[in-house]
Amino acid sequence: QVQLVESGGGQVQPGGSLRLSCTAPDMSVSEISIGWFRRAPGQESEVVSCISSATSRTNYADSVKGRFTISRDASNNYVYLQMNELKVEDTAVYFCAAAPSYRFACLLSLGTYDYWGKGTQVTVSS
Repeated sequence: QVQLVESGGGQVQPGGSLRLSCTAPDMSVSEISIGWFRRAPGQESEVVSCISSATSRTNYADSVKGRFTISRDASNNYVYLQMNELKVEDTAVYFCAAAPSYRFACLLSLGTYDYWGKGTQVTVSS
């Protein structure tokens, strides 16, 4: 079992920024590939970004490319998702997820993630 805890959600106006944080209380976030996926009402879940454990390769969905940045702070045991130029359509619950089987690259496929946290709400509205 991998426990993950997200924080940093909130409400912001279009064009604004938020930074989401993810930590694993019982292990190092450097040991496992981490992704962020979101779930909006009435829509399928979408993996928006990920970072691999062994190579720190990153991957982004087209919908967020150029606006979102994923990073890892190993010393403080966090993975961050910096979200800039937020749009109304970015509104969703965002989950941090772990993919233990993928070390050298991470995928934008939800099926590759075995564990996730409880999520944090991001609302973009004016």
